[in-house]
Amino acid sequence: MARRMYVVGNWKMHGLSVDLAEIEAIAAQARAYPAVDTALCVPAILIERAARTVPNFTIGAQDVHFAEKGAHTGCVSAAMIEDAGAHLTIVGHSERREGQRETDEEVRSKAEAALTAGLSVILCVGERLEVREAGAAVPTVSAQLEASLPRGEGVARGVPNKFAIAYEPIWAIGTGKVASTQDIAEMHSAIRERLRASYGDAAEKVRILYGGSVNAENAAEIFAVEDVDGALVGGASLSADKFIPIVRAAFDASR
Repeated sequence: MARRMYVVGNWKMHGLSVDLAEIEAIAAQARAYPAVDTALCVPAILIERAARTVPNFTIGAQDVHFAEKGAHTGCVSAAMIEDAGAHLTIVGHSERREGQRETDEEVRSKAEAALTAGLSVILCVGERLEVREAGAAVPTVSAQLEASLPRGEGVARGVPNKFAIAYEPIWAIGTGKVASTQDIAEMHSAIRERLRASYGDAAEKVRILYGGSVNAENAAEIFAVEDVDGALVGGASLSADKFIPIVRAAFDASR
């Protein structure tokens, strides 16, 4: 089935007040490609200001806590980021799984909390280089996805419209390395099958993004791969000059 292309920038730990002008430029230029859903996930301290600066553009968070409230110093709940103006959040990015030791169970709980609060979710999965080289990438990512998927009848009903998967091979994030189109096709197909097993027909509506050194030069080739419904973009999302060509490539792929 045809799914709308989805291109999301992850600013990671970048962004100050002075960078609101760049967010404004990205939002303005993205309007030229209405067939593509475009968003930026910015640091928590910028969400409210970014949402005010570009009120008709989707601003997201990079993480969310699984609890509604409580004694969780330094954490931010789904209700808090929504109140600040965010409409979506990333969960399970490898830089949190690796650096913050997040487990699949924690990622699942975060996804469930965000969906329950009405936020859209991008759930990240991906393998290390040694796993890829050992020929175990597909079973490893499939198992990671299975353990991280949100559960519960109420949550599952909201999954098709508010849920996406981002496949990000850890060895390709910020390295300039990109998985081959054959590797991407194999992994995205396996992810789709895992989603069908969990969500049935609703899985066809879940978008699967590729992330890992996506840029203006390789985006068109990546978007031509079956079951690639867009991209989660890191460094190239920090400026309109680098990010908008990726959005344009997604627009061209959708025609």
